[in-house]
Amino acid sequence: MVSILALSVKACRLCQIPPFVAARHLPPARGKSFLKGRALGSPRKVHLFAKASPFGRGGCECSEQTERASPLKARVPALFPDIAGAFSVLLGCARSGGCVIIGQSIFERRCSCLRFLHLSDLHLGKRVCEFSMLEDQRYILEEILTLLDETPVDGVLLAGDLYDKPVPPAEAVRLLDWFLTQLVARKLPVFAISGNHDSADRVAFGSALLADSQVYVSPVFTGAPQPIPLQDAHGTVDVYLLPFLKPAMVRHVWPDEPIESYNDALACVLRHCTPDPGHRSVLVAHQFVAGAAACESEEPSVGGVDSVDAALFDAFDYVALGHLHSPQKVGRETLRYCGTPLKYSFSEAGQHKSATFVELGAKSEVHITTAPLTPRHELRGLRGSYMELTDRSRYEGTAVDDYLHITLTDEQDVPDALARLRVIYPNLMQLDYDNQRTRQQQEICAPERTESISPLEHLAAFYQLQNNQPLTAEQTAFCQALIEEIWKEGDTL
Repeated sequence: MVSILALSVKACRLCQIPPFVAARHLPPARGKSFLKGRALGSPRKVHLFAKASPFGRGGCECSEQTERASPLKARVPALFPDIAGAFSVLLGCARSGGCVIIGQSIFERRCSCLRFLHLSDLHLGKRVCEFSMLEDQRYILEEILTLLDETPVDGVLLAGDLYDKPVPPAEAVRLLDWFLTQLVARKLPVFAISGNHDSADRVAFGSALLADSQVYVSPVFTGAPQPIPLQDAHGTVDVYLLPFLKPAMVRHVWPDEPIESYNDALACVLRHCTPDPGHRSVLVAHQFVAGAAACESEEPSVGGVDSVDAALFDAFDYVALGHLHSPQKVGRETLRYCGTPLKYSFSEAGQHKSATFVELGAKSEVHITTAPLTPRHELRGLRGSYMELTDRSRYEGTAVDDYLHITLTDEQDVPDALARLRVIYPNLMQLDYDNQRTRQQQEICAPERTESISPLEHLAAFYQLQNNQPLTAEQTAFCQALIEEIWKEGDTL
């Protein structure tokens, strides 16, 4: 049996220079797709991964252990004029039968772009329709870690709502602890803030100690955020951590400032937080920016009173936003919500969740890419009659364990439909009906008909909804006479 040693070279989006080379031993079945342009390798059990990054992390991984190389030096400018040269070295490592560190004598560090992963709204511990999402959340976090192993970054931005509740369950705390530990093991700086679902005090616990491991967590708000500087070939990148703010929090710090709204509060904070124009700046924030699209799993205030103006963020090169669950830009490309890694409501069923990667080159050079995320269970809707949805030929071979919202079209209610359907669809979250009866109920209050319905019809519809029976003839005559009397009194005023 012959294995394939596959070589992949990935280029930086901005400078088009390969920042790392990866070599993997693949099983023959998967290896067939890599035959073209690649060479056969020794059928040894070895998994190699060599990479370089702006913070100097390099090394090889095998399937059993990982070692890290010393910082890479740019002192061999023309070591590999072509891919074959790099491949021959990696192939030699594979044939040696062990994990060999690829160190400074092999790769030249030529890519100068800082690269971040932007995540937000993990909502660890969340329940959707009373279904715990913890296993799904761990699954998607493992997928994100795999993505980071294949697409190296220089830092992770976590833009709030790490938990779903201010007092999260112990399992959610352990899951976040595991995820942060995995990021630290990969030598990745983490920049995290608290969101409106989090307790700022609990998230900030131990932040001074965590900073020693390059896990930077926003403190409880006491004033303008201070920059966390990073260095690369283009100079300094300042990262600012701004937790979710309410007007009362800001008034407490600056009592003499005229702060009446969320917009006033954020404007006040950013007036006291002016980025150095000579540096590139990244702001991690968790607010509702006016013009962004919300969905039903979020909690916007009535009338949008919690919205803030997008122009307040103009001084920052990239703004990593959290709070809204749909991935989207707001105005400019670099003012962006990355969205949730999982779907948390059926209003998100049509969305494609992704991880957002941000590359910072020289000043004002920002490139944004996304990578799709595939959940353990999809969240989607099904529609049809009870007989159609329980027909084996219809559901056999489909993902019946997905999280489902089923809409039955039967004219008569099906007895115990929820329990009976869960025999086939165990993760059925929501069940409702769409038939003539339900449509008539909706039409009573439909906005497009309100002007054409008479006051008596409005009253009769309301009475029936409240009492489950129509007005009698005597009641109808009394109400009609009363309405006419009221109208006459209005005409004489």
